[in-house]
Amino acid sequence: MADEWRKLLKGSLRTPAEIARTFGLDLEEVKKVARHFKIQITPYYAGLIKRKGDPIWRQVVPDPAELDADSGALDPLSEDEDSPVPSIVHRYPDRLLFLVSHMCASYCRFCTRKRKVGDPAKIHPRYIEDGIDYIRAHSEVRDVIISGGDPLLLSDWRLESILSRLRAIPHIEILRIGTRVPCVLPQRVTPELAAMFKKYHPLFVNVHFNHPDEITEEAGRALGLLADAGIPLGSQTVLLKGVNDDPETMKRLMQKLLTVRVRPYYIYQADYVQGTEHLRTTVDKGLEILQALRGWTSGMAVPYFVIDAPGGGGKIPLIPNYVQSADEKQVVMKNYAGEVYVYPQPKDKAPKEKIRRRRPSIAPCLNVAPPV
Repeated sequence: MADEWRKLLKGSLRTPAEIARTFGLDLEEVKKVARHFKIQITPYYAGLIKRKGDPIWRQVVPDPAELDADSGALDPLSEDEDSPVPSIVHRYPDRLLFLVSHMCASYCRFCTRKRKVGDPAKIHPRYIEDGIDYIRAHSEVRDVIISGGDPLLLSDWRLESILSRLRAIPHIEILRIGTRVPCVLPQRVTPELAAMFKKYHPLFVNVHFNHPDEITEEAGRALGLLADAGIPLGSQTVLLKGVNDDPETMKRLMQKLLTVRVRPYYIYQADYVQGTEHLRTTVDKGLEILQALRGWTSGMAVPYFVIDAPGGGGKIPLIPNYVQSADEKQVVMKNYAGEVYVYPQPKDKAPKEKIRRRRPSIAPCLNVAPPV
């Protein structure tokens, strides 16, 4: 059943008519959104929707609010400015992003790359060769993050072709794959795929889950195949209004991720993407949620809360203000429960070295030499 996922993907809701009919939407409004941004929902993920406007609905069902062009940017992270060839985003000194696919199984309404995904002219297979040539020529790069679109929408043999050529480059130490597939089309993760990945260690997979209802039995099976192949799994979560913007939901999500052997990695403040204003929260909301995690659940369930800075500044971690004051004598802190504690600073005094006077070695007043 290695090709079961292809059949499921083929049955996805793709046209404005299908989506309007399935979700009881105005057809003309769906058409307007579809003229600007790609729409597609796998039958599996559509089946997780319980009611209109619920957390799963809000992530994938097109909304007329996406046509608000007065806020946000098409390329909020200035990725195009850091793109020396079309498939590469090289922002950090020792690592880069390698875009190998323009396709996704389901198209998220909050996607940073809404301007690109679904358009073969923007992320075209012919650019893969250019990307590998660039990576080979830049010996400072030791870590490659393979993304898209979604890399797992490529066939096994095409994925292996990319992985094998990257692994053959001497200065590449780490390979990472970023994918939403275990969440929206977990059937794509097969024993054959996991066995192929196992050949290219050290290989990491970062998945993307935003709500505890996404961690189903089927998703757990897919993640288990990857974990059993020795692949470390991390999750990147986007903070979204009406999806996970309350502490209890986020805590349940992080705890459930650990039960399927996925380590929470990032909570992202939603990017400043055009047409996503209705899904963005305040930064204070993210800090509130992080404070509700720290100390109230296992430290393994507490990810970094980051803003990927608009304009290409990179990921900036944010933390609640636990330190109340600090001077040379002490640090005053509040713990997770709001209780105040004091930590004494080390005394800034260099130990005085004692000067020991040494007596000269003088022989007794005898007509003999001192012992040698």
